Amino acid sequence: MTQKGNFHNESMETASRESIHELQSRRLRAIVGHVYESNAIYRRLFDEKGIRPEDIRTAEDVVRLPFTGKDILRESYPLKMACVSRDQIVEMHMSSGSTGTPVVMPYTRSDLDQWAECMARCYRMSGAKPGDATQITPLFGLFNGGFGMYHGARAAGLFVIPAGPGNTARQIRLARDLKTRVFTGVVSYGIRLMEVLAEEKESLPELEIGIFGAEVFSDSMKKKISSGLDIDVFDIYGMTESGGVGTLGMDCPAHDGIHVWEDQYILEVIDPKTGEPVDDGEEGELVFTSLTRQALPMIRFRTADLTHVISRDRCECGRTHVRLAPITGRRDDMLIVKGVNFFPKQIEQTLLGIPGIGNNYQIIVEEIDGVNSVRVNVEADPGVTGYMVEKALKEALGFSPKGDVFPLGGLPRQEGKAKRVFHNRIK
Repeated sequence: MTQKGNFHNESMETASRESIHELQSRRLRAIVGHVYESNAIYRRLFDEKGIRPEDIRTAEDVVRLPFTGKDILRESYPLKMACVSRDQIVEMHMSSGSTGTPVVMPYTRSDLDQWAECMARCYRMSGAKPGDATQITPLFGLFNGGFGMYHGARAAGLFVIPAGPGNTARQIRLARDLKTRVFTGVVSYGIRLMEVLAEEKESLPELEIGIFGAEVFSDSMKKKISSGLDIDVFDIYGMTESGGVGTLGMDCPAHDGIHVWEDQYILEVIDPKTGEPVDDGEEGELVFTSLTRQALPMIRFRTADLTHVISRDRCECGRTHVRLAPITGRRDDMLIVKGVNFFPKQIEQTLLGIPGIGNNYQIIVEEIDGVNSVRVNVEADPGVTGYMVEKALKEALGFSPKGDVFPLGGLPRQEGKAKRVFHNRIK
């Protein structure tokens, strides 16, 4: 059982299901009225469905509201979806825009406080205590990772080391000299830290907690980082549209699902094709509705992330908020090759189960005359052969992708969020 000191807001994190439901209903009524009255785009969406704010009374009524998604945010770039006047906006962050027009998320002072509250809960849930040296390696900039980790660390009373990304040798020196106990970053940077520590024959004995996110996080990768750094590893969840890293939640020391802060968001899991709700335990697409954000609350936002509800019962850590399974993939990154549907995470899980395989890999999807094939390039020790890799992938996927085996360190690295999937169109 998690100790009492590991809560940031104990009364809310351990609230009864009945009080959470009552709070959700009250906040849903308020947020629906707010977006309807303050934004013409939301008002049109509601009017098209014949919904008025007074029609929404309880949390269950959320299913009557219209869905939103990235498309409407991109179409309204930069701030046409904002629900406050410009002079109330004090900060903004945005998505990378790598697939088109970026998504801009504005913040009021209250929104920044909400973000800090959610992130502080995550830090304390991991076991971080006031005064713990906390090294923040995500980028401080338009990407929300660095600032989200920073806002939360301050709210939790931690000793902030705002290192930013890159220069891993310097990161190690900072961690050693300042006795870093908590390390935060994108998933792939945890692997990079392991590699450089091994190369330099260094260790970080004071390091105990790793909080990683921004990339799909397989159980195998999580275990690899945990054992490689000898730390407890946590999977943090949040996105630009929800308000940033940590806003939706994180797993607790029991590591039995991601606790989602239900006083801040209403969660649904739907069938990606029909939009209808699925039963607890059944995989579907995650949808959330923001309950407390002011500048740009999202109503029934379709995340494209695939997950399922693990439990709504009280966790052994004492928290009562719903637990979701770690994200297995995305509705929009499913790969279809030779009639087989699969996600990059399945390939990662398989590769990391092969003894001698390294941590870096590439999935190259090649399209020739409209037909997809896939190559999987990996790094490995000298004893690993291409046949071994191909055989393991065939058993997992049902077909045999081609690929090459490179020596450890032979594939290119990125200091930030790793790119795993590449698409080549061959004419």
